[in-house]
Amino acid sequence: MIKLYNDGRRITAALCGDIDHHTARSMRAELDDVIARSRPEMLILDLEQVGFMDSSGIGLILGRLKSVQAVGGDMIIKNVRPNIAAVIRLSGLARLLAEGVKI
Repeated sequence: MIKLYNDGRRITAALCGDIDHHTARSMRAELDDVIARSRPEMLILDLEQVGFMDSSGIGLILGRLKSVQAVGGDMIIKNVRPNIAAVIRLSGLARLLAEGVKI
């Protein structure tokens, strides 16, 4: 599930629940739709309510990073739990995110 907050320039997407191969597809479709419609300067993924994430979550994040960069924006991730942060660091994805983001 995703809760979206869109002020026209910045979109905050609060992801809730587990991100795995069962849930990533619908999250991906919803995020791609809002990115295409809004063309945000910044996409903020709030992972506070995400308890588990596997490689499908890495693919979800990486794909949305590319989508938002394609429209001239950038992405940050916030409120990352330690177990999710470890997955992001190990994947190498942390190096691709907006400068100043600590994962």
